[in-house]
Amino acid sequence: MPASLKDPSTESLKDSLPDPLLEAAEGVTQAEAGIAEPATPGRFSHAWRAMRHRNFRLFFAGQGISLMGTWMTRLALSWLTYRLTGSALLLGLVGFSGQIGTALLSPFAGVWVDRLDRRKLLVLTQVLSAAQSLALAGLTLSGRITIYEVVWLAALQGVIDAFDMPARQTFMIQMVGRSKEDLGNGIALNSSMVNAARLIGPAAAGFIIAKFGEGYCFLFDGLSYFAVIASLLAMRLEAAAARTGAREPVGQQMREGWTYVSGFMPVRTILLLFAACSFLGLSFMTLLPIFATKVLHGGAHTLGLLTAANGLGALGSALVLALRKSVRGLTRTIGFSAVLFGAGLVVFGLSHLLWLSLVAMLLCGYGMMQVMAASNTVLQTIVPERTRGRVMGYMVLAFAGTMPFGSLLSGWLAHTITAPRGVLLTGCGVLLAAAWYGSRLPTLREALRPIYTELGLMEAKTAVP
Repeated sequence: MPASLKDPSTESLKDSLPDPLLEAAEGVTQAEAGIAEPATPGRFSHAWRAMRHRNFRLFFAGQGISLMGTWMTRLALSWLTYRLTGSALLLGLVGFSGQIGTALLSPFAGVWVDRLDRRKLLVLTQVLSAAQSLALAGLTLSGRITIYEVVWLAALQGVIDAFDMPARQTFMIQMVGRSKEDLGNGIALNSSMVNAARLIGPAAAGFIIAKFGEGYCFLFDGLSYFAVIASLLAMRLEAAAARTGAREPVGQQMREGWTYVSGFMPVRTILLLFAACSFLGLSFMTLLPIFATKVLHGGAHTLGLLTAANGLGALGSALVLALRKSVRGLTRTIGFSAVLFGAGLVVFGLSHLLWLSLVAMLLCGYGMMQVMAASNTVLQTIVPERTRGRVMGYMVLAFAGTMPFGSLLSGWLAHTITAPRGVLLTGCGVLLAAAWYGSRLPTLREALRPIYTELGLMEAKTAVP
């Protein structure tokens, strides 16, 4: 049985806890406070060390169920759009409508993430997301769905995501007991879960669409959100971590967040590369129905294979990150992975063979996930707690906020010069962005040295991170 934190036998544990967590946990058992039990030594025990935290385990289980539904809905929505319209341009428009709300609102949402109880905010976003998916299911199963409802419901989900995504990212450090050492591992394990669902969900969706139709994918997604809600409500969080307590005017907080993000070179550089990869690279996913049918001469099953291959590459990438013991070296990983991502896009644009396209999807998934998770880990390690929500808001802007415009660009390129040539062109753009990041990398690493030293991640005379 776990001992009380006031027991003398746990003094070493108390000494290792951050002050706010220690104050909140006085007189509370380790299990009640959601604090991890000591890790069992093992060769690869560091690969799942975030699982020692009860709250993270709850989140991992609930989110794992929900994410399968999310990926099923993403594939089903694109297939439904193409079935209803047969238009590459409208595929881009649906992608745009599903992301424009995130683009416009995420910096503002980041301010509120820094002000509100993040668990309560996440429960609210899950309830709203469930309602959106169930509305899609009802309209589709009743045969009354049109492209107009698809566009408006996709837009609603984009608004919800503007608040959900930064809240989810900033909540990660509360689930791992504010441990910087476990934060990177938690992010990597979360990415592994996302991409395991990305591997299973589209494959299942391809089968369900072919046999029963898109509506049942939306129905499963809507019901799966209740698993996340249950896991959030079951968590035990220390009172000191419930909210940040920031109470300055919203406008002032937004200006402070922008000043920090634009003025601090490492954050600015990482976010710009991330935005370029998202804008130029990720939007190609909206065109996959065209590649599945027109280029590779397949159907919903082929679309599921392409999406699953992309997810498999991303899953492998996340597992590689989970095996890392330190954040050091991730700045180099970000640049190298952007090169892999761009190269994968170029190969995919040139390919007319299923096996080669699947290999390209593996490269794309691996490269982009490394960029995404490594950037997230570095940023969450170096940013101060009081600005964490705002920085994550700008990260969401760099990721999901640029995608609507990328979706429009991809749709326009597919309409004018064909989808394969469009993907080839955007892949070359990602490679140029990676080259720019590489030119900035020495300065970025020097700027991070004092921060890593202060955090105890490296010694003053150690090589730059």
